[in-house]
Amino acid sequence: MSVVPHSAPETPSSAPFVVAALYQFRAVADPAGLRERLLALGEAGGLCGTLIVASEGINGTVAGSRVGIDALHAALLAEGFAGLEYKESGASAQPFRRFKVRLKREIVTLGVPVAPEREVGQYVEAGDWNALIESEDVVVIDTRNRYEVKAGTFRGAVDPGIESFREFPAWLDEHADELRGKRVAMFCTGGIRCEKSTSLLRQRGYRDVFHLRGGILQYLEDVPQEQSRWDGECFVFDGRVTVGHGLREGAAVMCHSCGWPLGEDERAHALFEEGVSCEHCHARTTPEQKAAFRERQRHFDRQVQEGCGA
Repeated sequence: MSVVPHSAPETPSSAPFVVAALYQFRAVADPAGLRERLLALGEAGGLCGTLIVASEGINGTVAGSRVGIDALHAALLAEGFAGLEYKESGASAQPFRRFKVRLKREIVTLGVPVAPEREVGQYVEAGDWNALIESEDVVVIDTRNRYEVKAGTFRGAVDPGIESFREFPAWLDEHADELRGKRVAMFCTGGIRCEKSTSLLRQRGYRDVFHLRGGILQYLEDVPQEQSRWDGECFVFDGRVTVGHGLREGAAVMCHSCGWPLGEDERAHALFEEGVSCEHCHARTTPEQKAAFRERQRHFDRQVQEGCGA
């Protein structure tokens, strides 16, 4: 993926593109019908990004004009999603390639049954998070994948070292004895994974379970940098790759072979080739795969020139 050079920080009001991250756990009687309505709306409004629809609710991140994003938000409210967790930020360029609405069994895949619409951990507002995680009897757990943690995390947080959220229940089983009797505080990018991870802990008998309302994105927006306990940048699943305090676009570039967020030194490495490889994955792909990745990159570069949906 080509990455637009970083310029002055953008806000939703000043940026040419508004990025909306949203989710809600709510019973959906006809996911397929909702998918068709949202697909038509997004295409008509010139949106890009991905929405995931399942019988348990909706999840996704999309980007577009102020008018297009407002139309989507209004449509979701009309569909009954009055309790949306909804966060906007800005982008200097369209951070997605196309618009997709996917039907899935889960809006975020944990792989074991939980009931976040009925029972989750205690929500902690961003302004109260520092006081909680600085307590000596609190174990702070980053529920994200290891490549996300690599870009940034809260000081002192436990990194489960997982490749996908599906691995979290097994990690919890392995570390259950270490967590018993402790207060457990969990966080993720926008909050959705913690809805399920805290529900899982409550289901397994943990009582003092907390999670950061609105996730890292809310914290980076609300907490002044001089008071922050966050180190690094926050990985986001779009062309911006990372954001920092104030939700300003970050400096990392994603390796589109393995997903690692790459800093300046890693991009200067001899094994880095945009869209093809980096030092973390170069040895794991064949010459044939690299050739296919180069063709994919050329195709994407053409799409960037032509616009979303090309």
